[in-house]
Amino acid sequence: MIWGPTSQGGMKLQFLLAVHMNENDTPPTPDVTERMYKEVDVMNADMKAEGVFVFAGGLEPSGTAVTLRPSRDGAVVTTNGPCSPSGQQLGGFWIVETPNEKAALKWAEIGAQACGSPVELRAFHDDPRS
Repeated sequence: MIWGPTSQGGMKLQFLLAVHMNENDTPPTPDVTERMYKEVDVMNADMKAEGVFVFAGGLEPSGTAVTLRPSRDGAVVTTNGPCSPSGQQLGGFWIVETPNEKAALKWAEIGAQACGSPVELRAFHDDPRS
């Protein structure tokens, strides 16, 4: 996991909170979408106030993706579209820095409720070069 110093001299862990969605599902109504955006805005503000927010972003639909795959002959094959055509796609994410996994789980739970979608929590691993 990536560790970074805190202002108090302790260490923090970095986590990815990945929001998953199924693009084949019926899109939420405008009212539901507006509520989700407001709840995410509150969550972002709360994370910033607590000093755990590193970065966040929502992603364009997977149909706008470009996938690059190495081939056996050493070339790279580029195709339009997502890596996985299953419909289950990454819709957005947060990078947070917390003192432990329990604290990151709290934010993932809030994110799942705000987005109305599953949120996958994954820790960053140590850089083997460091």
